[in-house]
Amino acid sequence: MAGGYGIDMGTGNLKIVDRASGEITNEKNTIAIVDKDQMYAYGDEAYAMFEKAPESIEVSFPIHGGVIAEFDNMQTMLLEVLEHKVGARLKGSDIVVAVPTDITEVEKKAFYDIFAKTRIKAHSISLCEKPLADALGMGMDITEPTGVMVVDIGADTTEISVISLGGLVLSELKSFGGNRMDESIVTYMKRRYNLVIGQKTAKSLKESIGSAINRVTDSKTVVGRDVVSGLPIEMEVTGEVVYEGIRDDLDNIATSVKMILEKVPPELARDIVHSGIYLSGGSSRIPDLAEYFSSLTNINVNVAENGDEAVVRGLNRILTDDKFSRFGYSMKSRIFS
Repeated sequence: MAGGYGIDMGTGNLKIVDRASGEITNEKNTIAIVDKDQMYAYGDEAYAMFEKAPESIEVSFPIHGGVIAEFDNMQTMLLEVLEHKVGARLKGSDIVVAVPTDITEVEKKAFYDIFAKTRIKAHSISLCEKPLADALGMGMDITEPTGVMVVDIGADTTEISVISLGGLVLSELKSFGGNRMDESIVTYMKRRYNLVIGQKTAKSLKESIGSAINRVTDSKTVVGRDVVSGLPIEMEVTGEVVYEGIRDDLDNIATSVKMILEKVPPELARDIVHSGIYLSGGSSRIPDLAEYFSSLTNINVNVAENGDEAVVRGLNRILTDDKFSRFGYSMKSRIFS
């Protein structure tokens, strides 16, 4: 069997699955550049330099808001990861790339061109709507006449979708996610405690002591810069502080979910009430998030195991199971000016 690779280019992480082995490679979607166009480091190594690099090294994230913002950087890093981390043999292989639904055709074509505009002669290059791969990755059979609601909370975006009979009934891409929560924690700490912390520190606080419900008693010591004195200081931060920082962002996501639920046709709404709402994406790991959403929607909420890898697991099912192969479509049949 020829090689096959499923690729999910997220804002925060790049995930690649190898059809032959089923192994998933998960790297930070970050690249460090020197001399404007020379790659210095990529992946986890480049992310370690974020907020620490000198001016001569530019650390960037090639994906912004779910779309490719830095095409050359993304292509360079992707091919490097495939060759050296995955050990991929791309010539003659089948490639399936996940794309957000609610973006333009031109933006979708950029994901296709990442491979089409190289010397690699892949056997096929297909795109798959991310919510469909997401649902497949959580073990669902989306070809059934049953309504399923998937909420993918990523780094830069939150994609809320309703799926039935292998198609998207409703889908909406919101421009906020885990990164917005990190920024909110930074803002809250500065306003409330006159303490400036980095975004990586805020992310660490969210992941270690954050919660969607204000009942966490854990705390963590962080180092930041005091606004008044300008000097670095240590401060113990409680889970309650983190909760206060991210509360408005969680409310925004919950409001968006409720707005989509209000548009769902009655028969599909009945299915969703029966099967529940499914949460995925890296930020779905925030403790008590299921309970929080459930309390606001009165619907049971299921959180995907390894939610940040749900999409790429779904791409693997598309590559390995003929029943789902039709969810990968080619762009060759589409006309672009």
